[in-house]
Amino acid sequence: MEDREIVALYVARDERAIAETDSKYGALCRAVAGNILPVAEDREEAVQDAYLGVWNAIPPTEPRSLRAFVCALTRNAALKLYDRLTAQRRGGTVTQSLEELGDCVSGQCTPETLLEGRRTEQVIADFLRAQSPVKRHIFLRRYWRFDPIAVIARETGFSVSKVTGILYRMRRELRETLEKEDIPL
Repeated sequence: MEDREIVALYVARDERAIAETDSKYGALCRAVAGNILPVAEDREEAVQDAYLGVWNAIPPTEPRSLRAFVCALTRNAALKLYDRLTAQRRGGTVTQSLEELGDCVSGQCTPETLLEGRRTEQVIADFLRAQSPVKRHIFLRRYWRFDPIAVIARETGFSVSKVTGILYRMRRELRETLEKEDIPL
């Protein structure tokens, strides 16, 4: 079923929309959640929370890309569940990925930083658009999907050290770009 047809089912409040979404994007959503949550039951909970989020968002929202919309909601649901599950203990790929970016983005929320959020998003988006498709792919796989470096290396055909070097240089360039734009780190 085409995405526009699935969205039309959501708009019509037809429960088949969730089944069609799962049929088309379930495996992808479970992979996104799986990079954050190691336990199958937790992954499934995150995916189901994402589907509920899609159900609640459409309408009024009509996403341009249902695939991206569902993946983003899955990622957010998995991160929320991860935070709940690891409130007392830290570790794993997600924490490691976020710590790597810690030099670029502080994560401290104040009213001022919230106002800067949109500008920061635009600078990061422009930074990524200026990268080669391969570098952008590596960066997003590591810091959006939280893929382990070994998996990224295997998929790209690069060595682990090459992927690590690319990510290091990109983080350094991103930090320099953010500093040049006077965005607080």
